[in-house]
Amino acid sequence: MVGLVLVSHSPEIAQGTATLVRQMAGEVEVVPVGGAADGSLGTDPEGIMAAIEGMEAEEVLVFVDIGSAVLSAETVVEMLSSEQRERVRIVDSPFVEGAFAAGVLAQAGADAEECVSAAMESRTESKLHGET
Repeated sequence: MVGLVLVSHSPEIAQGTATLVRQMAGEVEVVPVGGAADGSLGTDPEGIMAAIEGMEAEEVLVFVDIGSAVLSAETVVEMLSSEQRERVRIVDSPFVEGAFAAGVLAQAGADAEECVSAAMESRTESKLHGET
C-alpha cells in the first residue's frame, strides 16, 4: 500500500488537504506535517522524519507545497537509511490536486509509480469544462 506525507508551510493547509484525501480516498494512510515545530508558518524537518518513519505503508509519497518544504523533505530523505530511502519518493506535483489524485489511486491498490503519474497529470488537467 502507498501512504502520503503532506508537507506544507501551513498547518491548516496540511491538515485540510489530509482531511480531503481521507474523505475521498478512505483507508489511505495520510500524515500531515504543517508548519514549523512551534506551530508558526514554516517547515519541520523533524516532523517530516517522524512522519516518514512512522508510516506503515510499504511505499511513501511526500507532497510538498513550496520552497523550503522541498529543501526540508530532500534533506530528510538524504538522512534516511538506504533501505528507508528506497520506499520514499518526493512528488513534484500540485500539492492538493496531486495528493488527491495519488490518494484515490492508492486506495484502489495502485503502486507508487501509478500514484505519482496521476499526481503529475494533475498539473495539466483543466478545472473548467471545455477548457484546455
